[in-house]
Amino acid sequence: MPATKIRELDLSEFPAGTVTEFTTLVCLACIFDIFTKQLGLAPRTAFSEIKRHTPEIEELTTRSAKRPYFDSDEKHPHCPYCKSAKRWLARFDTYCIEGGKTTDAPRRALLKKMPQSGDQFLVLEKKSDSRAVFFEWLDTLRLNLDLNDERWLLEATRNYLERRDAKTNWEEVFSEIRAVRRSTRLPEGWERDGSRLFLAPKIYGEALLIQYLVSRSQAHGGMTLEGRLTLMDLIRRLRYSGYLDQLGITEHDPGEVFEKLIDHLASTSDWSRVSAASDEASGASIPTSRDSNRVSSKKTTKTKAAKKPSKAKSKKSQPEPDEVIAESVKLHYIIDRRDFLEKVKNVYRSYSA
Repeated sequence: MPATKIRELDLSEFPAGTVTEFTTLVCLACIFDIFTKQLGLAPRTAFSEIKRHTPEIEELTTRSAKRPYFDSDEKHPHCPYCKSAKRWLARFDTYCIEGGKTTDAPRRALLKKMPQSGDQFLVLEKKSDSRAVFFEWLDTLRLNLDLNDERWLLEATRNYLERRDAKTNWEEVFSEIRAVRRSTRLPEGWERDGSRLFLAPKIYGEALLIQYLVSRSQAHGGMTLEGRLTLMDLIRRLRYSGYLDQLGITEHDPGEVFEKLIDHLASTSDWSRVSAASDEASGASIPTSRDSNRVSSKKTTKTKAAKKPSKAKSKKSQPEPDEVIAESVKLHYIIDRRDFLEKVKNVYRSYSA
C-alpha cells in the first residue's frame, strides 16, 4: 500500500524568525519490542497504546535526543540503538511559534486550516521569557549557518534584520549584496548602493554583536564584519560609535556591559526607544507648557538661585538607561503526528502477521 503524501504546513504568513522547526525521528521497532517482549502485551494492545503516545516538548526539541528518539540528516537513516531500517522509523515535525501581535492572527488561521480528526496534530503551549527565546533563536541561527563559508556574516546580518524589521523583504534586499558597511551619514535605517548595504551606526553595531554571539565559541573572540574581535574590542567599538550612549549604558565593566547588551537585544519591546534616547542625548526635545513656564520664570527672576537651573540646562542630558526586563513570552508548539500514525500502522501489520 503506497504511503500517503503528507502536505507541509504553509508558514509563509509568519514573520521571519518567529517560527522554529524541529524534526525528530523515533524508532518504532524499539517501542514495539518494549511493549511486546518486555511488557508481554499483544501486538494489538501495543498498537493501541503506542498510537496514543504524546511525546513531551523537551523530547522533540532538545539538541541531544534520547532513546527511542534520535536525530539524523541521512537520506536513509538507521536507528542508532537497534540498527532498524528506515521503514521502522517515524518522524515528528514540531513547529515552535513565538506568541505576539505579529504571529497571533496567522497562527489562528493556520490552526483553522489543519485537519482536526484523528489527532493528526497536537497543539501545546509553554511559558518562557524573551531572554530564553532570544538565545534559542541565536542557537538555531548558529546551527543553520556554515561558519566555514565566508558569506555566513551576510546571512547572519540578514537574519538579524528580519527579526528586527519583519515588514521589509530582506531576502530581496540581500539578493545581490556583497558587503555591509557602517554608514556615517544615515542617522536611522539603511540604504542600498549597488552591491553594498549601508546600515545606521546603531543597527550596524547590533549586527556586529549578533555575529560575535554566533561565532564566539568557534575560536578566540568572535568573527564579525570588522574581523575577529574579543569582547573588549567589541565593547570599545560600540562605545566609540556612540551606541552604548544611545542605550544609556554607562558601566565600564565588560561583563556588566555585555549583560545589558544581551538584555536589550532579547527584549521584545519597541526598538524605537533607542532612537528616542538618541534624540534626548542630542538635546532635541519637544517643548511643553511646563517647560515654557520654567523659562519665563527664569527671565523675570534675577536671583542667584535662579541662575543654577539655566546653567545646568546648557549641559546635554544623558539618556536614561533602558530598563529592560525579561518579558513573558508564550510559545505555541504544533506537533505533526501524521507520519508517526502512518508508520505505526505499517509496523503493527508486520508484528501481527
